[in-house]
Amino acid sequence: MKRRSSAFAIAAAALTLVATSCSLEPSADNGDAVTLVIGYQSKTINTVTAGTLLRAQGYLEQRLQDVTEQTGTKYSVEWQDYDTGAPITAQMVAEKIDIGSMGDYPMLINGSRTQANPRSKTEIVSVTGYNPEGALNMVVVPPNSPATTLGDLAGKKVSASVGSAGHGTLVQALDRAGIDPGTGVEVLNQQPQVGSSALESGQVAALSQFVAWPGLLVFQDKAKLLYDGAELRTPTLHGVVAREAYADEHPEVLDAFLRAQLDATRFVQTQPLEASRIVADASGLPQEVVYLYNGPGGTSFDTTLEPDLIGALKNDVPYLKSIGDFADLDVDGFVNDAPLRSAFEADGQDYDATLASTANPTSVIGTDPVCATAPSDPALAGEVWFDGATGTQPAADPTCLLRAVKQARAEGRAVRAAYVPDAELGTRWFADKSVWVRDGDNFLPFTTGAAADRYLRAHPTGGVVTYDRAVEEVRQ
Repeated sequence: MKRRSSAFAIAAAALTLVATSCSLEPSADNGDAVTLVIGYQSKTINTVTAGTLLRAQGYLEQRLQDVTEQTGTKYSVEWQDYDTGAPITAQMVAEKIDIGSMGDYPMLINGSRTQANPRSKTEIVSVTGYNPEGALNMVVVPPNSPATTLGDLAGKKVSASVGSAGHGTLVQALDRAGIDPGTGVEVLNQQPQVGSSALESGQVAALSQFVAWPGLLVFQDKAKLLYDGAELRTPTLHGVVAREAYADEHPEVLDAFLRAQLDATRFVQTQPLEASRIVADASGLPQEVVYLYNGPGGTSFDTTLEPDLIGALKNDVPYLKSIGDFADLDVDGFVNDAPLRSAFEADGQDYDATLASTANPTSVIGTDPVCATAPSDPALAGEVWFDGATGTQPAADPTCLLRAVKQARAEGRAVRAAYVPDAELGTRWFADKSVWVRDGDNFLPFTTGAAADRYLRAHPTGGVVTYDRAVEEVRQ
């Protein structure tokens, strides 16, 4: 992992701002303003701290205004919204986007395709969000599909955005299931919304996509979850890439961007429900879906470039080579943590301390009023969101959550959404869309039927029950 010194970055910024103006990139609409073009994905909600939330809150513009007040240099920010990372990479190759956010596979493709030209060459400068098990990518099928495992998709059509994080999960999952990813299924290369329509109309048997598409379709009762990417037990992440040439010419802009990302990260960590509202308003996604991923115990919003994540990127390279033209890429050389370290230092934060902590920065807090206890185990804690409530109610464990829902129904209160972690993989999921198993007095939620079956093979005393039956049968 390459590292430029903070002193060098500061010196470069000073030279850029004071000694010369020849490296500035004027905008026709903004006079002598330095233009920053950002490519982001408004509906890819694990990149919100470098995209949707960042834009909505104006953190970047404020940080750049601070620089303007110090130096007199003006800045202009242009936001470009895309559905996937591929068009962002194409624009970065053409030197038309300076900073972009995308998933792990697209970032590697970005590095591979931009490296031939010094002006377009990029580097990874931060992480937006990640899941240590891989739960951010999933495979869904129609609600009435007879498929229960990936093996049931053999010989069928599957929609995916080729080269995306969702496609990467599909390739790895099929390989582990003993199905040739190239010949065992017919992959239709489609944008997420096109694939969603294809799934709904029956043109494809399954859809493999990144957040928030699987959760959205399941929430809308247009799909059911077939495969949870967490079964791979491999970290999946989203992050930020920047053109090195632009960063070298305008280090103060990259610094402002990263400090603004820290602002957005702090906001989503401390006010997740409000952050989900803002993202929902800006993206058009239902807030319940946004909060599924952006709420406590969902996405790990941590900007640091953790070694495990870099290792996961290295492990992704063989799969990328197997699906197309992928030029060799030195992943260590592609990652540059120096600008982020400098941003942490300027923001008064300890980068190494944050880097060393691998726990999800957010967890369910408060006191569970039904079970009269505070949630102590993130692997069990859930939340109930009642209609009209300004906050969520914590649940210490899945059984407590069912009791809370049962109590609410008895009182005539409606539940807007309820969230619970999968008993095997830990994936945060909708309680009413989970597969529930009753084993004695214990109720266990699973994201998929396959996960529930694995539990039942080891615990034959249990049995599958519907969500409504679980609510009815739980003891108060």
